[in-house]
Parts: sequence; structure tokens; C-alpha cells
Amino acid sequence: MRGDGGKAYVMPVDHTQAPVLEALTDYREHGHMAFTPPGHKQARGADPAVRAVLGDAVFHGDLLASGGLDDRLTRAGVLRRAEELMAHAVHASHTFFSTCGSSLSVKAAMLAAAGPHTELLIGRDAHKSVVSGLVLSGIRPVWVEPRWDAERHLAHPPGPADFEKAFDAHPDARGALVTSPTPYGGAADLEGIARVCHRRSLPLIVDEAWGAHLPFHPELPAWAMDAGADVCVTSIHKMGSGLEQGSVFHLQGDLIEPHLLEGRADLLGTTSPSVLIYAGLDGWRRQMALHGRELIGRALDLAHEVRAAIENIDGLHVNDRADFCGPGLAADFDPLPVVIDVTGLGISGYQAADWLREHHAIDAHIADHRRVSTQLTHADSEDTTRPLIQALTALARGASRLPRPVPVEVPSPAELRLEQAVLPRDAFFGPVEDVPIGKADGRVAAEMLTPYPPGIPAVLPGERLTPPVLNYLRSGVAAGMNVPDAADPGLDSVRVVADGPAAGRDAN
Repeated sequence: MRGDGGKAYVMPVDHTQAPVLEALTDYREHGHMAFTPPGHKQARGADPAVRAVLGDAVFHGDLLASGGLDDRLTRAGVLRRAEELMAHAVHASHTFFSTCGSSLSVKAAMLAAAGPHTELLIGRDAHKSVVSGLVLSGIRPVWVEPRWDAERHLAHPPGPADFEKAFDAHPDARGALVTSPTPYGGAADLEGIARVCHRRSLPLIVDEAWGAHLPFHPELPAWAMDAGADVCVTSIHKMGSGLEQGSVFHLQGDLIEPHLLEGRADLLGTTSPSVLIYAGLDGWRRQMALHGRELIGRALDLAHEVRAAIENIDGLHVNDRADFCGPGLAADFDPLPVVIDVTGLGISGYQAADWLREHHAIDAHIADHRRVSTQLTHADSEDTTRPLIQALTALARGASRLPRPVPVEVPSPAELRLEQAVLPRDAFFGPVEDVPIGKADGRVAAEMLTPYPPGIPAVLPGERLTPPVLNYLRSGVAAGMNVPDAADPGLDSVRVVADGPAAGRDAN
């Protein structure tokens, strides 16, 4: 049965079902004896010390997806039925589970829209996984500038006019990719961007890794499928109840063929998917389909209270809609990433995060030169937020005793944008050399340099290095920034394209 917007639904749908979890129960109740991988054989062979820490339930749920959870021909359709239920719950036509995180899912989506030597419009605030996709595929990126907030040193997603201009300049581009919401909570005008793409009969891919919860409450930003996107990638483990690496990608419309997308994912994915992760995805869908509005509603109420309480702590400011939304900024705002500006305390976000972990066992998510993010989900309650507020209050009282922060030389928005001199793939796989950072000005990077988290590269392979960006990264590392993917994480040296023909190859 086909519903509005070309979405295929099978009616009726019973969201009390959880096919993966039910199949796991049946497997145990029928007493299956496996002469297959995994070699621990339902915990019996696992190291006792490991079993003591993890518990046997982890091993009991760790079995083959076919020839275990389902038969060798998957005739019970366990995974297929779980994916259909997920698609229905979030208003998609098709859903595919991934046990390799959204880092794989977004690559599959890119490869379904474009291929080697073809162009794809991409917001420059993309995650490093997108850049990895460019390196692997040979897709030619057309970078669309984010909306930079120079006052707060923050990037928000590009808007429809930004993509319209990029398409006009690159009419052969195969589609567009935008990240929304960002890890900081800024959301794009997805409906407007989708219209820009669809006027050209081209697909819109949304990296919505931070938006698993969006379909389940009307007070949150519109989610990608409802906004008209063609493919949406979502990390269930980030804002949902899935296990780490649990991701889904959703599809609708006729601009990307389902089997094509599935085949691209198969190129990249494991042939030994984790049933544990499948079970987490299946359980999350059931939880949200039955109780999502209530659970997310409570989380939003709690976030409102927590934001107000933190705002009342001297020296702290919680970034809110007024900070993030407006002309030239984000189109919408998710309040669950509680982003706290600590500049009023005279310290950096790196110092704040380290102090909270050391003194109060509070783990913040993002830390940058001026902020920490304390992400809330439906799992939080006063039992978790009370210690957070107490720890932040103690931080404010003790901040004056911390050393003065090392200043981070943040470039202007114009200085942050580097020339894409060489294709990412060519720069990454070509001849390289390591040079002292003092001699890297003007050289073409052969590696990603990514402050992490959130994982948005400051430098991409193929971009020409400049003093403002090099000084930013070097001063950032001195202040506490983590750049884990650099060949030299201390950034005394930088990996660049070796002098020769590749160094001057035009990327456009």
C-alpha cells in the first residue's frame, strides 16, 4: 500500500513487535547448538575474567545473523521485518540497518548519489567520515560554506540559497549532502534545501547522525524524511538507545534506487554484522514508536530546567535559540545538546571538561576553546542532572584557581576556508612527506587534521595550508585540543603532498 509522498507502508503495523529480540528469545528457548562462529559458543569459551566484567548476556546475544538468528536463507525475514517496522516508525519508504556506525552509512549514501570523478555538493562542516568517503570514492567535492558565527566561533549548516548558488556554478553535480543537526544543535532548513535539489531532479542526502530522536516529538526540528530528503543517515547510539555503532539509513522517493543504496552499503560493510547491535536498533524503534513522544517530551522539559539552572551559575552561559538562530545562522535549534560557554569563568572548554571529569566524574561530550557540551537524552533524569549542576557550580567557584588558559588563535571565517588544490583522494594516496609545521605554509595537506570531538576537519587532504589555520591548530593543541588523526598529533610536523606533479594538480 502506497501512502502520501510515495512512501510504501504495509498495513496494519504492530509496533509492539521486535523481530530481532523475539528471534533471540526463540534461539535460546529452542536450545540451538552452534557449530559456527563466533568461537566463544554462547559464552562457554569466553575468558572467565571477561565474562565477569561483561556478563554472559552479551555473549548469548552474539550469534550469526544468518545461520543463527535466522536460517541460512533468512527465510524468517527477521532483519527485513525489523527494518520495515523502523521505516514505518519514522515515515520512510525503506530503512537499512548498519552495524558499522553512520561513518559507513554516510559513505554508502554518497556512493549511491555520485561516483568517481563526479561532483557532489557538500557542506564544509561535514564529519570526517564524509571526507573519508571522498578519499575512497574519488568523488569531486564542491564545498558549500557553512554559516559562520564569527562572534561565537561556531559553524551552522548552509542554507537553501547557498546550495542554489553552488548548483548554478556546478550544474553537473549529482546531488547535495548537508549535516543537520550539528553536534551543537543547530539545524538546517532541510525543506528549502530539498526543494533546491528536487527542482533539478537531484537527491538530497542528510547526515542526521545527531537526530535519531527528531521524528518522535513535534517541538524538535523537522527530521529529514518529513522535510523531503531522499536519504538520511542516523546514529541510533548518539541520541537514542542503541549500542555504539548502531546506525540506520532511510530512503524515500525515486531518485536513488533501494537496491543501489543497499549494494553500495554492502561494498563497505562487514559480512559478520553484530546481532547485538541489530537488537539495540530494533528495541529502540519499539521504544520510540510506543512511548517516544512521552519520553522525548520529558527530556525536553528536563532540558529546559537544566538550561535555566546552569544559566543562573555565575560565569556560565548556555547557548540557546537566540544565540544560534537568526539571519545568516541556523534555521532551527535542538535544545538537548546543552552547550555551555565558559569564557565568563576565564577558562577554556578543554580545562572545564578535564576538571569535571577529574573532580566530579562528569564526562562532557564536546570541549572546544570556549565551550563544553553536556548532552541530554530521554535517559536522563534529576538523578543525573542534579550532580551535573552541582559539578558546574563547583567549577564556577573553583575556576579562578585554574591556570590561565593557553590562548587559541581562532581565524576569521574567511581565513578558515582553504583552497582545495588537489582532490582528497589524490592527495591522500599520492607521494607524501612530513614537514615541520613552520615550513608547511603553502603546502598541500595529505591528511585530515580534525579537532575531535565533534570530528569536523579543519584541514582536508588536498587543501592548501595557510598560517592562520596552522596557527589555530598548533595553538589549539597547546591549549588541550585533540587532533587524533594527524600523523603527528602534537603537530610539530604536518603530512603534505610531496613536491612534484601531484602538488599542483587542479581539483576543479
